Amino acid sequence: MNLKKQLRQIHIIKTNKAADSWTILSFFAIFDPKNGVMSNPYFKFKQFTVFHDKCAMKVGTDGALLGAWTDVSRSGRVLDVGTGSGLIALMLAQRSEADIVAIDVDADAVEQARENVERSPWKGRISVELLDARRMPEEWNGCFDTVVSNPPYFVEDVKSPSGSRNRARHADGLDFGSLLDGVRKVLSDEGAFSVVLPAETAPDFTALAMRRGLCLKRQTWVRTKPEGSPKRVLLELSVRPVLRTEVDSLVIESRPREYSPEFTELLRPYYLAL
Repeated sequence: MNLKKQLRQIHIIKTNKAADSWTILSFFAIFDPKNGVMSNPYFKFKQFTVFHDKCAMKVGTDGALLGAWTDVSRSGRVLDVGTGSGLIALMLAQRSEADIVAIDVDADAVEQARENVERSPWKGRISVELLDARRMPEEWNGCFDTVVSNPPYFVEDVKSPSGSRNRARHADGLDFGSLLDGVRKVLSDEGAFSVVLPAETAPDFTALAMRRGLCLKRQTWVRTKPEGSPKRVLLELSVRPVLRTEVDSLVIESRPREYSPEFTELLRPYYLAL
């Protein structure tokens, strides 16, 4: 990507009402302003490397949080909806013995995710498929113990000139209701769905999930700094009824440029810097 296109992306991020400092920080984590170029076409973790130069959505905070937070302790089969670079699928493979299927509607993302999986230690347990989440095969019904997704969520905001980036970031292609319909069908009777969302969408998303027979099991509010309002929310929705929802919060930085103890503990198995 040349400098002109990169600056165009920065302009879009800054003028997008839904894109706050969280998104800008995620972008600059892979942008080297001194040289005016993307610093690396990849992000290196402790046990694997994720290249993200071919796919629309880059490695970012949302995906890393979801990959580290999702409970796969009892999962035999996992489905990653909208896998992008394959980051979440690889993170879940690192700390489970599950067989993982990762799907995406974008051909470039699927190609890149397959390449990332092939370079990983878990290539025998992860398959990547070009597939629309609204058209999952009937034979998948009731097959997955865990479903994860970092879904599109910018519905009416400024869009990127890139069609693939639009598909990855905007919910007019895959709305929340359609996503939940597909997820509910493929979850097993003991299954759970984990998702990361902008904090303000949590009430509506939870209401849609409950209408489809899913129950809110866990909810973690994510703040960039201690005094800030929540920017993201992590939700775990289960097929089985729950007596009480576990609610907690997570702060990314305890002070500027210093990760909080809880964030450090969560991402330590993955981030080289922790």
